[in-house]
Amino acid sequence: MNTVDSDPNPPPVGGVLWSLAGDIRILMTLPAALTMQVAHPAVGAGVDDHSVFRTDPWGRGERSLTSLQLWVYGGAGAAAEGRRLRRMHKAIQGTDAHGRRYHALAPASYAWVHATGYPVFRHAQQYLGRPFTEAQERQLYAEWLQVGRVLGIRDRDMPQSIEEFWPYYHKVLDNELEVTVVVEELLAPDQPIPAPDRGPRWLRLVLRMLWPALCPWFTRLRRFLTIGLMPPDARNALGLEWTDAQERRLRRFGRVVRAVVPVLPERLRFMPIARRARRAARG
Repeated sequence: MNTVDSDPNPPPVGGVLWSLAGDIRILMTLPAALTMQVAHPAVGAGVDDHSVFRTDPWGRGERSLTSLQLWVYGGAGAAAEGRRLRRMHKAIQGTDAHGRRYHALAPASYAWVHATGYPVFRHAQQYLGRPFTEAQERQLYAEWLQVGRVLGIRDRDMPQSIEEFWPYYHKVLDNELEVTVVVEELLAPDQPIPAPDRGPRWLRLVLRMLWPALCPWFTRLRRFLTIGLMPPDARNALGLEWTDAQERRLRRFGRVVRAVVPVLPERLRFMPIARRARRAARG
């Protein structure tokens, strides 16, 4: 167990993740990363067997987003959140669809869950923001490695540079990923989803009344953004179709997002943990 003195630091204030991880646009990218994660048979089996994503999708999403925010903006609490996650995953084990034993903290699967963030953030930025320069891509990768350390992943289990990352990444795509049961559910355009149960009471009541009409639209949008913001090589590895017409729609959608989000006030553009951290950093 790490001591406080040896806890890894979160990514730096003012870095690439400092602006990226708290921006509301990250909400659009997370389904692509999650789908890539659960396409790993061990991860997919763990989520299928132990997650509440079917019965409490909004609560699970909120908890996952809060955890991610703490990795970047949590300061001294970032490493504590990493330790909490490891304790929570310690009991997650079983047998996957191929009859192979899995454990959530096995280095290969736990490191893959972390690894998906970098290619998804990098790809989505081309649509939702200003594309990264080569220097920014390298800084993003270095900061994402630091997040991995916060999560308790050993350096020997993570590629230590971009040059090491891409061969590892393509090896997993080519040899490990498959369309698991959870991937099918996440991408199903007609998968029923409970009405949102987070937010102000008046909003929950309105959404509950309108949800029968809104749910089909929401699931189609989620599928569109999940596949579109997934890197093309991962999309191809899973056999997911993406047409030229869909690409044009995604680029039009991205132009609207790029025009609107940067001019929003901070209280609307950044999520609460990020806003508090940004205010504290400004002193």
